[in-house]
Amino acid sequence: MRQINDDIKQGNLRQVYLLYGEERYLRRQYREKLHKALCDEGDTMNTHFYQGRNVEIAQIIDLAETLPFFAERRVIFISDSGLFKSGGEKLAEYLANPSETAFFVFTENEVDKRSKLYKAVQAKGYAAEFTVQDENTLKRWVAGILTREGKKIAESTVQLFLSKTGTDMENIQMELEKLICYCLERDVVTAEDVEAICATRVTNHIFDMINAIALRQPRQALELYYDLLALKEPPMRILFLIARQCNMLLQVKELKNKGFDNRAIGSKIGVAPFIAGKYLNQAAKFRTATLRSAVEKCVEAEEAVKTGRMNDMMSVEILILSVLS
Repeated sequence: MRQINDDIKQGNLRQVYLLYGEERYLRRQYREKLHKALCDEGDTMNTHFYQGRNVEIAQIIDLAETLPFFAERRVIFISDSGLFKSGGEKLAEYLANPSETAFFVFTENEVDKRSKLYKAVQAKGYAAEFTVQDENTLKRWVAGILTREGKKIAESTVQLFLSKTGTDMENIQMELEKLICYCLERDVVTAEDVEAICATRVTNHIFDMINAIALRQPRQALELYYDLLALKEPPMRILFLIARQCNMLLQVKELKNKGFDNRAIGSKIGVAPFIAGKYLNQAAKFRTATLRSAVEKCVEAEEAVKTGRMNDMMSVEILILSVLS
């Protein structure tokens, strides 16, 4: 990110940029920065956008070879093409020697760093990875936004806020906007404000449900299940999320036994280190055999619904009680 900021500040813009990684909010922010830096305001003649996996590479190359119309450069934005995993060879060959007036900005969720296209971008431009931000970075970001709005917040309240929003910065920004509006007349954001206004994610309910199961609190686990049903969550989606959570706990438990730390575990399962820490704490409450059995019972519950032997709502209820047994 620093490199892109320096390129823009110094006016030393590269012909090719690749923005990739899990953090959509940051990808979008830097795409907008490059858009403003590379394109004249309102210039639709020399600015082109392609989205999805059906992009025609021959058409893009023809466009890149076309001189810009009364402008310094022609800029082509390509998003979510999948070309960095397969099918990008021809474009990689072109990028080895592109027209001097053609500039590219790629935005992708996942890339294969062994691909010819990725290597071509590295050789000709710059590839920036946007990963899930760690807890301290998110805390500073949240506090910074609130400070600019003239509001203060305690660290414990930020922690509560993040426990509800998760690490997705788009979701955090959306919930912050709601929180700022709710506290419009006050300069301190409290835990009560967070509880009152911030939506608790479904995955948080699932986490709490698994905790209740670990602590052998059947009434609490079932109440959380009924809360999800009241929120119009389909039973089969709840079943999927329970299975995913149990599988995640099984993975972190096994990785911990192999000697991996929180950061390495988070990287392997695709979550921030502090989230991995929460999973580890929860996984410690279960024996490995119990988690394996829970995953198997989830599969059996799904099969029972699909074969018509049990209705979906009842199957999840029985699953929760059977894991407790």
